This record gives sequence, structure tokens and C-alpha cells, in this order.
Amino acid sequence: MIKVRIPAQLRTLTGGAGEVTIDGSSVGEVLKGLDAAHPGFGERIFDDEGGLRRFVNVFLDEEDVRFLDGLATPVTSGQTLSIVPAVAGG
Repeated sequence: MIKVRIPAQLRTLTGGAGEVTIDGSSVGEVLKGLDAAHPGFGERIFDDEGGLRRFVNVFLDEEDVRFLDGLATPVTSGQTLSIVPAVAGG
């Protein structure tokens, strides 16, 4: 199981939980499992082509998955996946 950290603005989808555990062998499988367990995540984190939205950052144990293998990045039990919305401004 992978621990997924949920940002405050998406916790309404998890009943207020800041962390949930989801099974999967890749980042993409875990995120799809998150949407299956808590409907509504998919439309907020995936774009129309099935990739991550530009303003959503996903980290696997402190490493941005965009600099790894993206959604195909393998995960192992005990790792933590963090969903972090991009912050803009000046």
C-alpha cells in the first residue's frame, strides 16, 4: 500500500482525510486507484490526454515524478505519494 498525502483543497473528496492508502505498482495506478476510491480526483489531477495537469505536482518520497518516469514511475509498499497544487503569484 502507498500512502497518499492529500492537499487541504481536495480533502472534501476524502471526507476530510489528509492521508489515504491506495494499492498500485506505479504512480499512475495509485492515482487511478485514488479516483476509484474517492471519485472526483481524476478530473482534478488528470488532463484530457490522461497526463498530469500542469498545475498539479506529484512527489514520490520528495522527488517530482516528472523528473522520474512520470505516471509510469514504479512504487513499492511503504512509499509516500504527495499531491501538491502549484502555487502562483508574486
